[in-house]
Amino acid sequence: MTRYILASIVSGMLFVVMDGLINANPLAEVIYEAYKPILRTSVNGIAGIVIDLAYGFIMAAIFLVLYSSLPGQKGLAKGVGFGFMVWFFRVIMNAATGWMIFNIPATVHMYSIVTGFGEMLVIGGVYGLTLRSLRTG
Repeated sequence: MTRYILASIVSGMLFVVMDGLINANPLAEVIYEAYKPILRTSVNGIAGIVIDLAYGFIMAAIFLVLYSSLPGQKGLAKGVGFGFMVWFFRVIMNAATGWMIFNIPATVHMYSIVTGFGEMLVIGGVYGLTLRSLRTG
């Protein structure tokens, strides 16, 4: 249980850091110009941290529930498989929906797809390396 809590907090904080790096860098500011008319003038940082921490706990729990069904023999392989799965359901489906709904440049969707891929692989890798023994050991 302690390992689950620590992995959840670490992954939640990784979400906070990676989301900040992905969404608040000079390249992202240029790419996200298309959203300027609907962007908030400020971000509620505390709410963002709480939400990302909640994501860490929820995703770690889902990883543990799915662990034996994930592809691969070892924890890291299972974590990468989980990262691919979450990337599809979280990132690809959101990008496809955004492409259908919003009139924004394709670069916006591609940026989200590429950065989301890296983010989900890191998070899946953390789970695979830290949570594997809870289900196998």
